[in-house]
Order: sequence, then structure tokens, then C-alpha cells
Amino acid sequence: MQGSQPVAERPRRPEWMKVRAPSADSRYFDVRKLIHGASLNTICEEARCPNIAECWGRGTATFQILGDTCTRACRYCYVHSGKPDGPADPLEPLRLAATAAKMGLKHVVVTSVDRDDLPDKGAGHYAATIRALKHKAPEASIEVLTPDFLGYEEESLRIVLAERPDVFNHNIETVRRLHLSMRGAKASYDKALWLLRRAKEVADYPVLTKSGIIVGLGETNDEVVETMRDLRESGVDVVTIGQYLQPSSKHAQIDRWVHPDEFRWFREQGEALGFGSVFSGPLVRSSYRADEQRAAARAVAY
Repeated sequence: MQGSQPVAERPRRPEWMKVRAPSADSRYFDVRKLIHGASLNTICEEARCPNIAECWGRGTATFQILGDTCTRACRYCYVHSGKPDGPADPLEPLRLAATAAKMGLKHVVVTSVDRDDLPDKGAGHYAATIRALKHKAPEASIEVLTPDFLGYEEESLRIVLAERPDVFNHNIETVRRLHLSMRGAKASYDKALWLLRRAKEVADYPVLTKSGIIVGLGETNDEVVETMRDLRESGVDVVTIGQYLQPSSKHAQIDRWVHPDEFRWFREQGEALGFGSVFSGPLVRSSYRADEQRAAARAVAY
């Protein structure tokens, strides 16, 4: 299967992209009550993730720290962008850790908005969150999905990795050709690769690194494989590939619905490149079944 060509019109959503609503007998409503009661944000809600019913129904969620306002405005992302109201909430790490403990999470995923307005770009808040989780949920593994820490990259990596999260994740998001048009001038394809590579060098322990790609933005299949190759050459252990969903008419238009057979082909190509774990599918997101992604990669490594 070779490169895919863009189509002229946005096709209708196919059957394989349809998801079920939350069921009454799942843990979905308990999870929502806990998260809302603790005044926490999740990327599940903020980014309109299609897997929210499944993940919350399993009793899992991906926490979003540093508020609900991002200082970037990526063309594919639904998270609110603008000027944040103020500094990070110092009690947020404690509330998050207590909620994760109540949920009984064995693997906790923490992401955030970009906070270019903060001197350390939010790195200290990540560190505080990791420390709180290790205190409140000591048996849980911890995964951080960080921004690029623009202008404070080296220092931020050292601050975050000093707390020894189990997984360091930074999403490259799209192929080199589309990176500038989709992510804006502040983001950099090469800097994303540098951040992932440097994380391995900075960490004084065997941290697992991870990155994600979304497809359906106008890339070709060959470009996706080239991006995977760049990630692998940067030492990345885990890669996820999922379908772009246009969140509103103001966002980048969806180019095509990628067929499940193509996702299987992506997985095969990624495995051939040597990734420890490749999660590739229409509804896959960076944090989708993150515990299974980590377990698969560890099984290959050890």
C-alpha cells in the first residue's frame, strides 16, 4: 500500500468511526462525578475524544493540568486557546493525585495545555504532579504527555525527568510537510524529535519514550512511514497513529477517512522499524489504552 492522495470533498463518516454512548452499567458516570467534583480538566472532554465512553467506562481518564486555556492554536485541536487567566493552581497536583487514587488507577496519564506564558513553561507543575502521584498512588506507573517547553526545553526536561515518570510522551502530531501549516510557527518538527531524543539522554533511568501521529490531514502513507522512521531514529519506543476528526468548521478540514486496512499496514511498518509498541487504528489516540501500550513495549524491551 503506497501513498494516499487527497480527495476533493470531505467524505461521510464511515461505519468504523462510529462509537457507542456510555452505558448505564459502566463506570463512566462515577468517573465523571469524581473528576468534576475535584474541579479537574481532562483531555478526554477538552479535546472531544471519541473514546471517552469506553475509557471512562473502564474507569480511566487522561488528566489535563495547567488549566483549560492553551497559548497555542493548532488547526486540528479543539482545546480552547487564548490567554490563560493566571498562574497554575498550586493545589491541582494534590487534587489530581487524590482523584487518581480514588479511581484505583494503575497507570496515570497526565497531559497539559501549552503555557508559553509561564517562565518554566509548566515544567515545575508537571514535577509537582508526579511527586503528588507517587505519594498518593505509589503503585501506579506515571506517563506524562508534555508540550515542547518552547524556549526552556533543556531545563524543563531536567525538571520533569528528575521526578522519574515511567513514560515521557511528546506528540509529533503530523508529517514534516504539514507541520508548519497545522501547528504554527512556534512548533517545530525537528525540535519535537530533539525533545524525544534528549529525554533519553537526560534521564538517569530507562524511561520509555512515546509519540503520536494523526492522519487524515492531507499526508500520504509514505510520509507517515517517514515520520515513524524519524521517530525511531530518535529512540522513540512507542508510537500511536489515529484518525483526525475535524472538531468544528473553523478547524482544518478532514482530508480523508483512513481505512482500517491502512492502519494495519502502518502498524506492520512500525513494527518492522523496531518500535516496542505500535497502536494504530481509526479511534486510537495517544493515551488510548496507554497501560497496554506501555506493557507491550516493556515486554519487547525486557
